[in-house]
Amino acid sequence: MAGPSADEWIAACRRAVEVQKRVFSEHRGIAARTQYEGVGEGGDRTLVIDRLCEDAIFDELDALHQSGHEFTAVSEERGSVSFGNGDSPLKVVIDPIDGSLNARRTIPLHSVSIAVAEGDSMQDVTLGYVYEFGAGEEFLATQDGGVELDGSEISSPEGDGLELVALEASKPERMMKATESLQGRAYRIRSPGSIAVGLCYVACGRYDGMITTRPCRSVDAAAGQLIARNAGAALEFAGGGLEDAPLDLSARYDLAAARTPADLRVVREAQEAVNA
Repeated sequence: MAGPSADEWIAACRRAVEVQKRVFSEHRGIAARTQYEGVGEGGDRTLVIDRLCEDAIFDELDALHQSGHEFTAVSEERGSVSFGNGDSPLKVVIDPIDGSLNARRTIPLHSVSIAVAEGDSMQDVTLGYVYEFGAGEEFLATQDGGVELDGSEISSPEGDGLELVALEASKPERMMKATESLQGRAYRIRSPGSIAVGLCYVACGRYDGMITTRPCRSVDAAAGQLIARNAGAALEFAGGGLEDAPLDLSARYDLAAARTPADLRVVREAQEAVNA
């Protein structure tokens, strides 16, 4: 049987988001959101809100599987989970809360990131879904090249330099190296705290560029990179192309994106300075 249609995937994502909204509403305040429950397969301590948000997505995946579809889920908390006999090339790459620290500290900028792929690499991603809970915005990219923000088509506008650059995974010592490289080349720095949101903001022109200051995981980037690419942004996984960036949870890679190839070269130089 063929996999779910794009409409089926999108509807499942939206239903999961509604459950996640209730999770955040029911866990108000830093103390309520700072409850832990073991360590996830991605290596980070698992917050209770992480698990509950992941449960909402897996409930939807279970329903799709019960409808006859087979696929493998790759998720930050549960790792790789097969829905079927494991032979289907279809993958669903999930970060139930991208920006968990923001969510825990009640900073209103965190997202859910869900990507569907027909293979094992970033190049194979055919659907990207990111919902940012602070602004209540939905970013969506599909296989046909379309990309939308809340149902309206968007594209990354032509850049005229680096007015705003986002730095992700930003420990102070890494920030210092990156900002030194960007002196005189970028006007202002931002650190949103969600790689998926950073990529979406490049896609719609809010940021002129973004880099990770330490290697990111597939679950952080799989949906957002398709959204950025479909919008016309330039993007690079350091050390290789999209086909060289696997979707398994153990993979790590530097990621950079910008509105133009010229600006991408500048932010990549800053990224290389961090790693020097």
